[in-house]
Amino acid sequence: MSKEHFSRHKQPWNAEEAGRLKLLASKGQGLKQIAKALNRSEDSTKAYAKQNKIKVAKKR
Repeated sequence: MSKEHFSRHKQPWNAEEAGRLKLLASKGQGLKQIAKALNRSEDSTKAYAKQNKIKVAKKR
């Protein structure tokens, strides 16, 4: 099992990414789908969402 490569690794979030995160979260997308759409890690996406009080749906 190989690790995924994220081109935005350790890069600051910009306004466009924040807007897409809010949009996808409001549509009920799960963390994994949002992270993949933004080309960010799940941990990074989760931390940014928590920091900015954005609710992300928990997919089971």
